[in-house]
Amino acid sequence: MSVETVDRVAAVTSGRPSTPLQTSWFEFLLDGSLLENHLQKSYPDPTPVQLIIQFLEQASKPSVNEQNQVQPPADNRRNRTLKLLALKVAAHMKWDLDALEKGLTIPVLNMLLNELLCVSKVPPGVKHVDLDLSTLPPTTAMAVIIYNRWAIRTIVLSSFPEKQTKPGPHQMNMLSIVQQEKEMTENILTVLKEQATDSISVLEGALQLKKDFYVHTLRTLDLLAADAAANGETESSTAGLRISADELHCQVNYDLGGIFFQQGCTDQTAYEKARDHFRQTKELFTKLDSTVHVHLDEKRLAGYWNACKALTEDCDPSDTQNTPYNQINSLIRAHNHQAVIEAFIKDNMCRSLPNNFRRSVLREFLYKVQQGESSLDEVCYKLCVCNAVRDALEGEVLSVRFHQLLLKPSKKMVDFILEVCTLSLEKDRPSESSRRNMATFMKTLCETLQELPLLMGVSSHKLFVELLKEEDRKVLVEQLRKRSATINLSAKPLPSFYDIPASSSVSIGQLEQQLILSLEPRRIRQILIELHSMAERPFWRVNSKWEVPKDYINVILGIKDNLTKDLVYIFMAKGLHCISIKDFPHARQLYSACLELVTEFSPKLRQVMLNEMLLLEVRAHETMAAEGSKERPPSDLVSRVRGYLEMRIHDLPLRQVVGEECVAFMLNWRENDYLTLQVPPSLVMNNPYIKIGQLLASTCKELPGPKECRRTAKELWDVVVQICSMSVQHKRNNDGRVGLIKQRESSMGILQRSKFITFIKKLREPLVLTTLISLFVRFHSIVRDDIVNEVTAEHLTIWPSTLLNIQAVDVEAVAADIYFVTNQYSAALNLYLQAGAVCSDFFTKTVAPDVYSDQVLKRMIKCCSMMNCHTQVAVLCQFLREVDYMTAFKALQEQNSHDAMDSFYDYIWDVTILEYLTHIHHKRGETEKRQIAIKAIGQTELNTSNPEEEVLQLAAQKRKKRFLQAMAKLYF
Repeated sequence: MSVETVDRVAAVTSGRPSTPLQTSWFEFLLDGSLLENHLQKSYPDPTPVQLIIQFLEQASKPSVNEQNQVQPPADNRRNRTLKLLALKVAAHMKWDLDALEKGLTIPVLNMLLNELLCVSKVPPGVKHVDLDLSTLPPTTAMAVIIYNRWAIRTIVLSSFPEKQTKPGPHQMNMLSIVQQEKEMTENILTVLKEQATDSISVLEGALQLKKDFYVHTLRTLDLLAADAAANGETESSTAGLRISADELHCQVNYDLGGIFFQQGCTDQTAYEKARDHFRQTKELFTKLDSTVHVHLDEKRLAGYWNACKALTEDCDPSDTQNTPYNQINSLIRAHNHQAVIEAFIKDNMCRSLPNNFRRSVLREFLYKVQQGESSLDEVCYKLCVCNAVRDALEGEVLSVRFHQLLLKPSKKMVDFILEVCTLSLEKDRPSESSRRNMATFMKTLCETLQELPLLMGVSSHKLFVELLKEEDRKVLVEQLRKRSATINLSAKPLPSFYDIPASSSVSIGQLEQQLILSLEPRRIRQILIELHSMAERPFWRVNSKWEVPKDYINVILGIKDNLTKDLVYIFMAKGLHCISIKDFPHARQLYSACLELVTEFSPKLRQVMLNEMLLLEVRAHETMAAEGSKERPPSDLVSRVRGYLEMRIHDLPLRQVVGEECVAFMLNWRENDYLTLQVPPSLVMNNPYIKIGQLLASTCKELPGPKECRRTAKELWDVVVQICSMSVQHKRNNDGRVGLIKQRESSMGILQRSKFITFIKKLREPLVLTTLISLFVRFHSIVRDDIVNEVTAEHLTIWPSTLLNIQAVDVEAVAADIYFVTNQYSAALNLYLQAGAVCSDFFTKTVAPDVYSDQVLKRMIKCCSMMNCHTQVAVLCQFLREVDYMTAFKALQEQNSHDAMDSFYDYIWDVTILEYLTHIHHKRGETEKRQIAIKAIGQTELNTSNPEEEVLQLAAQKRKKRFLQAMAKLYF
């Protein structure tokens, strides 16, 4: 009995229940009727593609002769039957190349289709292009067509990013199976590419045939097997499955369109051929009643069609049937830039163009500017403004490029922004969300602009008056007035800021008493000026109860001017006191005065005050909610909270409580989508409050779902269990024996238990609290194990029912970038670059390693690779802690790169990569590119013999900065 038979018998006789036994490949050899019955099952196991793999694997196993020498697979009845069985399975699948390509590797599918050619009596040794399909038997002609369809489809698919290798037949050397399969695939692709022209000619010839076609079925393959003398002229030739001419022509046109579109990057005329074939595909597909034998992706066909029309200028701007894409592309080709801008403004109302398309249009114009077309500068900034207004209307974060524009504003630019804002609102009756978002945008504009004339232009505009409530306008105008006064004041010598005469009739003790009691910023300032005129000592020590957070104490006490130091310390201390007693109006006044003061001399303290003012507003709003207010927080407050959570500024003191309360704020106001989908992964990994907030938000979102959607609940459970667990220590006595067992709080939790309790006390959202309560109820029930007095609560079923090993719980969790995991690589890269830009002042400083960790860099590399930007991949490989030469070299071997290639060589500082580049270009005969690489490698600062290691490091830092700035211009 064979080993497989023994296993099967053992499984049957075993006493334990088991899943239904999988049918083994050899059983189909023993029972001729088994295959068809097996394939008719709803869920056959093995699946059809698995059967094909098994049959061909067994049929292609090499044999060993008497001298123990490896021989090619024997051509015997067993192996011929196995190959025929594989063909029968493919026939059952109706030769659906989509399904076959998904399940089989290129070598396996190549073996299968060559076997089809063989049994279909295609003349061996004759090129397919030399065959006259009209004279061949129907099934023979169809075999030729299927093979050549697969050939051009494989060429197209191979130009896409590689997927994981599918299981294929085992090779002789099991240790190198992956490498052997890769080499086989590359060899097959080389042959297919060499014969691509012939394959295209064969399929174009097939389009000339107007008769019906026939393809092999299980029955016709049985007839061929039964009649060894069958030569294609027998009944089996026309007894196959009929495929109408229209069906075949539709599919062949689609496949030809794909290969011509791929060739268009090197031959512009190929796009026209692709367009014609896709037009035929659309017409035939519409005409067909059923599409049993046509397998195409309608969305992909529509995308191909739009792309071809754009690339071949086959668009008429006056055609009302044109898509918005085509209309924009037509206007760009006609150099009607004003019309493009107008179309973008109009689209701000109807919002039919996706944001990614609008940004790509802007990038196209920016690229032209980089190439020297400076006349398009105005078009770029206007399109940037249009996109910013669109983002604002949809409540999205404004782009970095728009903020860069506002750094150097002009009256003309501001007037255009206001014009776009006015034209972008719905004409008849703008929706409430549009009005609210536009009002926020107008406020942001006012807060960003610095020049008083421009500010007045915005604040006096009709739209500003219409959208903002009178109270909001007054507050904002007052803030602008104060800021303008500060700007005017800063132009004077600094001593004039304190130019208030002291009163000699007041004692120091009286002034100190007034200083302790006063909450009015101007009065505090006046008192301190008088005190400093009487005595030079630190007056921030007057009241022992004045305290500022320990995180800020060093920065504040580091202020050199004693008067300024006292002012900052006392303003902050009094503000914190006011917040603690819920006197938020006075706290705002004190913090605003402190902000105005520190803005003049310390960007670091300015950001500190902005963070504290954010905490003030969060606490003020939470206090109102606790007192019964149902009013949602304004969108700008939510945006500021998000901005704080994502902030990355080096050497800036941060209070943990600010982040803690920001996360609690987001949970309390059900900003679950942000916590679950948008918060940067680096923050989740580094900030325990954000991690807990994300898990809570995800669990709450999944509560209505089925039980299998409870992965996040399990993760939250593990985190909380670890926080609540204890670690055990064994204390040894003097004689060396274990005498005392000491328990203490486990250090493995992501947060101390006291801090976790403080955090959950800030939560008040009912669903969040209910979820936490149910978790603790389950935890309590398991620990107490008291069935009689068991506590019940909602949602208990989502939590585990046992605790196997608390100490061994792994609290580390993995978070995914939503764009990255959904294969939106351009959007993902855009956000990765934005993250780096935010924390490095647009890459003028080094990006922190916790922001661009190796994990993030590898994802950026994957994004570039998936978009065929292989030179960018090579550059980014240098950013890793250890340069990834294998990935870099593989990327540089790719000839179909969609980036600017040699224009990126100046950003490479690794000499090994530059030497490899030189070798590659020499090997390909690319003289010009080789010279560029040689020039880059010849720069003195890259000399590896340079004794100064710092020189090489500076060279790397300089190139990193320039490369990231260039990438930002491409993807923002």
